[in-house]
Amino acid sequence: MPIARINDHDMYYEVLGKGDSILCMGGWGTFAHDNHHHLARGLTDRYQVILFDYRGICDSSDDLSIPSTMQLHAADAIALLDHLKLKNVHLMGLVGIGACVCQEIAMQRPDLARSMLNMGAWCEVDDFLRDQLEMFRWIHEKCGFYEFQQAVTLLSFTPDYYNANKSKLLGPQGGWKELIGKFVTHSRFVDACVNYDAKDRLAAVRCPALIIHAGLDQVTSPRTTIPIEKAIPGAKGILWDDVAHVVAGKEQKIRFANTLFDWLKQN
Repeated sequence: MPIARINDHDMYYEVLGKGDSILCMGGWGTFAHDNHHHLARGLTDRYQVILFDYRGICDSSDDLSIPSTMQLHAADAIALLDHLKLKNVHLMGLVGIGACVCQEIAMQRPDLARSMLNMGAWCEVDDFLRDQLEMFRWIHEKCGFYEFQQAVTLLSFTPDYYNANKSKLLGPQGGWKELIGKFVTHSRFVDACVNYDAKDRLAAVRCPALIIHAGLDQVTSPRTTIPIEKAIPGAKGILWDDVAHVVAGKEQKIRFANTLFDWLKQN
């Protein structure tokens, strides 16, 4: 798949499948490369799926002289969609930074936003979320990647799922693997996250919006996602009281896929 000069940096991206376009973004990682299995099953059979590496991870470069902000990451995504000559794209952002980027795209470029799905997100940062994100940064810097990986994993999955799947969640092929040896990139992600504030601007979102609230999420709980729903005119919210920060396990993944496909069909 290609690397293009996008918004003054080299960006790796993938275009999979055919049909209406959907831009898919996650947290401090990527859906690209060997991570396609994290997408909703059947998504690439029904839609044209756009994936990319954020600045500084995998095959995308970064310029450390430019401050890391959510607006910068959104400008990257917008420039990619313009490069691909796409309009009216479904936006899906899960588990953190990707959800915030979706918000920025929908606010800045209504012509690009056909619909938006947010989960594991926020539109303003309170002390609890800020201190959690700073804790992740501190653990990674002072203790190392694998200590950070375990800390964030413990807060991202239910106890039952963690106990049953610990061996695959941790280690060099486990969660957040794109940040191995990438503390500076991780730190820049944290900068963008802790300084993001869009609550007073979300009224500008005009596309249909679905916000999924994860009742067991210990990072971006309904405390941080309900304000998104309330701030966007006409937004729809769903509460899943048995889901943690990451959708995990067969039943939850089927539920998410069904919800996503129903949402996309409606819009």
